[in-house]
Amino acid sequence: MKTRTLGPRGPEVSAVGLGCMGMAAFYGTPSDQAAATAVLHRALEIGVTFLDTAEMYGPHTNERQLGEALKDRRERAFVATKFGIGYNAERTALTVDGSPANVRRAIEGSLGRLGMDHVDLYYLHRVDPNVPIEETVGAMAELVTEGKVRFLGLSEAAPETLRRAHSVHPITALQTEYSLWSRDPEDELFAVCEALGVGFVPYSPLGRGFLSGDIRSIDDLAEDDFRRSNPRFQGENFQKNLDLVEAVKGIAADRGVTAAQLALAWVLAQGEHLVPIPGTRRIATLEENAAAADLELTAEDLARIEAVFPRGAAAGHRYAPAGMAALNR
Repeated sequence: MKTRTLGPRGPEVSAVGLGCMGMAAFYGTPSDQAAATAVLHRALEIGVTFLDTAEMYGPHTNERQLGEALKDRRERAFVATKFGIGYNAERTALTVDGSPANVRRAIEGSLGRLGMDHVDLYYLHRVDPNVPIEETVGAMAELVTEGKVRFLGLSEAAPETLRRAHSVHPITALQTEYSLWSRDPEDELFAVCEALGVGFVPYSPLGRGFLSGDIRSIDDLAEDDFRRSNPRFQGENFQKNLDLVEAVKGIAADRGVTAAQLALAWVLAQGEHLVPIPGTRRIATLEENAAAADLELTAEDLARIEAVFPRGAAAGHRYAPAGMAALNR
């Protein structure tokens, strides 16, 4: 597995990481511990060492899955987790809490579930509009001083928020959705990350699995799958987006690779500071995604992809209204 650095002075990680959310939440029946462990161990074997989780995945379940799988091989993994999103008392809605008190509460919980004395990268999962980012990052910086966290990150933060946060303590990585069908970071975030020396971590680089071409109908998703409520998977949007994927599959076939590999290679080709974290619960898919790190796209390939899947072509917003409201703060 090739490696990349998160920013010019940041840590070295695998060029393709592993998003672990789906093992525990949102995409139907969660993986049991044995299945999660098998995927995580195989990831380390093939050099996929950048592992991403969060306290709200489950909630808490996914951190425990990683903790159990890594208990005898912690030194081989670069572990990132996130805090700041939780559920209300009735578990009917999500809440955001970036208060210094929650920074302290959250890290202690995450470390306990992971069974670790530190995490490598600690993200604020969503920016709290009611707490100045300087206060949140100031509290996170204390964790670095205490040795509980090595590097700090933000998720779905606006450019100005990133600048303000970075003035308090260096931000190593910004995690935001980015793929062929989610290209908003190209507007300003990429330039700000480059100027500040911040690595960029695209989550959902395969459009929540849609860009793989394996999802042919909404009925391919479990009844409790979060994607059923995603606008891009609904109504006319589904078929419009499927047509785009079919065009990508044609280019992939010409290169002798899968649509997923082509889509991941496209993300990797957008800059050396990008480290995508596709998620999966299957070893075969893990291996397929990892192989994309070795796929070099030519200028002709990139032009063909742009012609059939230009920016803004995807139909529908990437979240329902409540989710969209929490972005780019």
